[in-house]
Amino acid sequence: MTPINIWDRSRLAAGGLRDFAAGIFDPTLRLGVTGLSRAGKTVFITALVDALLNGASLPLFETQARGRIRRVYLEPQPDDSVARFPFEENLATMRGVNRQWPLGTTRLSQLRLTIEYEPQTMLSRNLHGGSLHIDIIDYPGEWLLDLPLLNQTYVEWSKATLDASDIEPRKSLSGAWRRATETVGATEPANELKAVELSDVFTAYLLRCKQSDISLSSLPPGRFLMPGDLSGSPLLSFAPLRTDTEAVLRTGTMANLMARRYDSYVSHVVKPFFFDHFSRLDRQIVLVDVMSALNAGQAALADLEKTLADVVSCFRQGKNSLLWPILGRRIDRVLFAATKADLVHHHNHDRLEDILRTLTARASSRAEQSGAAIDVTAVAAVRATREATVKQKGEELSCIVGIPEKDEVIAGTSFDGQLEAAIFPGDLPADPADALSGACEGKLQFVKFRPPQSSARTMPSIRLDRALEYLLGDRMS
Repeated sequence: MTPINIWDRSRLAAGGLRDFAAGIFDPTLRLGVTGLSRAGKTVFITALVDALLNGASLPLFETQARGRIRRVYLEPQPDDSVARFPFEENLATMRGVNRQWPLGTTRLSQLRLTIEYEPQTMLSRNLHGGSLHIDIIDYPGEWLLDLPLLNQTYVEWSKATLDASDIEPRKSLSGAWRRATETVGATEPANELKAVELSDVFTAYLLRCKQSDISLSSLPPGRFLMPGDLSGSPLLSFAPLRTDTEAVLRTGTMANLMARRYDSYVSHVVKPFFFDHFSRLDRQIVLVDVMSALNAGQAALADLEKTLADVVSCFRQGKNSLLWPILGRRIDRVLFAATKADLVHHHNHDRLEDILRTLTARASSRAEQSGAAIDVTAVAAVRATREATVKQKGEELSCIVGIPEKDEVIAGTSFDGQLEAAIFPGDLPADPADALSGACEGKLQFVKFRPPQSSARTMPSIRLDRALEYLLGDRMS
């Protein structure tokens, strides 16, 4: 299989020409909101749209802070083939009487937000009068895991996956799958039932690696973790085998069957997502649940670092030249955001940023070499806690205060979802190297809080204004 061929590149060009023609007099910025599962994509998008629609206090978002925004409103869905992001339902879920967090992303969705503003340049005033459409693209984090498959054959993917399972913590989790793999010969006759059985055991292994106590990130194929309407499809009935190209090319073998399914998965699932949606993005925010990885330990952090580097290597990133309508657009700004910053005291926010900056150093280097701008921030799109100082045994502790979700357990106490609690979550290391070495494993106390109860027009946040300025500010000159 040739991962990226001439036909693929023509699809990029066609998309570029279409977007260029539409954007001359009607500027549109396509913003991709990306992140692995549990990073908070749904909450981030809902909070971002709510803040802009309802004029939240965003002092670092200069266009709004200087009073240059005239109007913000939602528009009809621009792409009839893509589901609309359920903004109103999510907001009602977070702000209703029985406040709770909305369900995570399970499919591709989109929302168009339009900002009318006072333009600062003569060109902007004459061309479009100060209007910017923002198309926000949301998709399951698991789908990100598939992007590196564009550049791997079945043999390469199988070897990498099996080799990784020889290293802890995967080694301790992969026993059942590896034993099942040893019973299937690459050159034995193709057998549909064996293929399904092996893919089921392989999927169970991936799901175990994903659980919160392990928190591994590099777990492709992504649709094995979140199959959606592909559940039961032959597209998901494959698994790695120890094999070589010769066995794969022999018609009628298990290796040939598995490789054919793998190639079909890449062609019919990964490529359409990449070329129809991912490759057309202008800006990208990558949400990262750093604190879960910190609590899980060094292996989870190393796996997260590798995953971020692998995924970012698949971005079409860099400065857009005058030829972008022919060559296809590129992502010219990438923002890495450590989410759930409200789970630690504010004096840890800069430390959280430093840890993420270290985690993304390899990914950032690749992006910067291509000419893309890179930034890192800590963010809580919705702040579920406030801060307080608590005295304990003569010592002052910097705590966070909020309402833990029902059945959360803190120091042996189970909460009912109604009572407020003050928590000392612990401090992040001042040196990011200490954090990445696993020094925080099991030492941080992160609690799941309910959304905040607030009568304010918009929900409180942390550094959401900084993210908006970086992602949108320069496009409203």
